[in-house]
Amino acid sequence: MMKKLIGLTMVAGFLSVGISQAQDKVIDQIIAVVGGNTILKSDIEGMYIQKQAQGLTSDGDMKCEVLEELLIEKLLVAEALLDTTIEVSDSQINQNLDQRIQYFVNNLGSEKEVENYFKKSIIEIKADLEEVIRNQQLTSQMQNKIIKDVKVTPAEVRYHYRNLKAEEIPLIDAYVEYEQITFRPKIDPEEENRVKNRLRELKKRIEDGSSFASMAVIYSECPSAPVGGELGYSGRASLDPTYAASAFNLKGDRVSNVVKSEFGYHIIQLIDRKGEQVNTRHILMKPKISEEAMEQARQRLDSLANFVREQKLTFEQAAGSYSWDKNSRNNGGLVINPMTMSSKWKVTELDPDVSKVLANMNINEISKPFQTIDETSKQTVYKIVKLVKKTDTHKANVSDDYIELSQIYLEKKKQEALDKWIREKQAATYIHIDDTYANCQFKYSGWEK
Repeated sequence: MMKKLIGLTMVAGFLSVGISQAQDKVIDQIIAVVGGNTILKSDIEGMYIQKQAQGLTSDGDMKCEVLEELLIEKLLVAEALLDTTIEVSDSQINQNLDQRIQYFVNNLGSEKEVENYFKKSIIEIKADLEEVIRNQQLTSQMQNKIIKDVKVTPAEVRYHYRNLKAEEIPLIDAYVEYEQITFRPKIDPEEENRVKNRLRELKKRIEDGSSFASMAVIYSECPSAPVGGELGYSGRASLDPTYAASAFNLKGDRVSNVVKSEFGYHIIQLIDRKGEQVNTRHILMKPKISEEAMEQARQRLDSLANFVREQKLTFEQAAGSYSWDKNSRNNGGLVINPMTMSSKWKVTELDPDVSKVLANMNINEISKPFQTIDETSKQTVYKIVKLVKKTDTHKANVSDDYIELSQIYLEKKKQEALDKWIREKQAATYIHIDDTYANCQFKYSGWEK
């Protein structure tokens, strides 16, 4: 199979939109019936074209695999529609539609470019996507309900591990664990005032009739500058707190006063608000850091590192008291991988500047200060790091790799629960597949009765 079934909810994200021309050439016919639902030839062709466009390949017949994904989706959607605890609201769909359209706009430049690319109006594109999104959300909720009570215990993980054959024991990638202390160079107040005054000038020009979007393209230092500073719909939790406070208080198309965030200084304009989400555009400017301030930060951090080496305080104490990065500071400097929420980092996941330093360090060694860019704020900072643990690629063992083993076994149990549910629903549901797909080698044999 091209992917695990657990990943089914990712299927058909942009199915209808990107393939309109291809579908026009397909003479529709019913390929399969699942209960009261049908799967059309155009459904299969559309998803097949999308997978090819994404560069996906398969050792088997990809169209057969696409058909099976759609068969499973129909089972899940049918059950979800019968379940009164599962609901997909119009507001959820509309929010998702807006996010999809914004994704297209961000990649293509404007709504007009989106319409030109797909040869459809925005309204038609949304209409194409609406049922896809509804089914996707129903499928996701139903799938989560099926597997929500699946758990693993430490005893199960150990038992499962002991019963693996030698060749079945998974390989665990090399990883490191490290702590850090980060210093952000001080910015001269005069430089901060220069940036704020420049933004006030831009605000006045906009209020006098200049286009905010055009000003953002020219002056903003945010990656959103090429699309006029537009950020798309965002909730409070995904925005800097001070930015969010200003954005949610804006009315109409008024421009905010200058707002300071961890990223720099902004002026903000509200584009639209839907419930607890706002779509804003902004102009971001960052004060420039002087060479003198950079050197002062390096020297201060170097002195702090020496204090730790001389055991006048621990690295963890120093991080908790002096580090600028609040996330690692609260963990005594220990850096958490946001992808896994553990302290383990594959070398490929590390910031290149950090990876280069850690590569030549010994356990418990503290680095010299080095300059890098903070991942969150994109600000220039100095860091020192301490290597806490380092492993090579190895076969998993329970003492060192319990979290990874428990996650592998949990995913296995979830897959088994989903497999069991599908086979039970196959047996209880009317299913017919057209003879043109009679030679498909499906994962689940119960489709053909």
